[in-house]
Amino acid sequence: QVQFVESGGGLVQPGGSLRLSCVASGFTFGGTTMSWYRQAPGKGRERVATITPSSHDQNYVASVKGRFTISRDNAKNTVFLQMNSLIPDDTAVYYCNGNFDSWGQGTQVTVSS
Repeated sequence: QVQFVESGGGLVQPGGSLRLSCVASGFTFGGTTMSWYRQAPGKGRERVATITPSSHDQNYVASVKGRFTISRDNAKNTVFLQMNSLIPDDTAVYYCNGNFDSWGQGTQVTVSS
């Protein structure tokens, strides 16, 4: 079955960096466009970054453009999100997905001084 295991979150001060990882299984990872999403307290889930199967194209929501970088390693069924210059509004639970109904447990990112 489709599974996602996210990791790498934590507590970081404003201006800091984190690198999230997501290991996927149960589908053809190398042929699937992958995305990172986030859900802040009291808000809906928001897609923040997308990467095509070959990594040729990446797209970002305006609020993270220039600060976040999505990448992938198809040999390891893993997608990454490098987050730099973090701000308090980036505080959320972060998830990865490939447009499936199943979701992982997510990884908590808290940006606070």
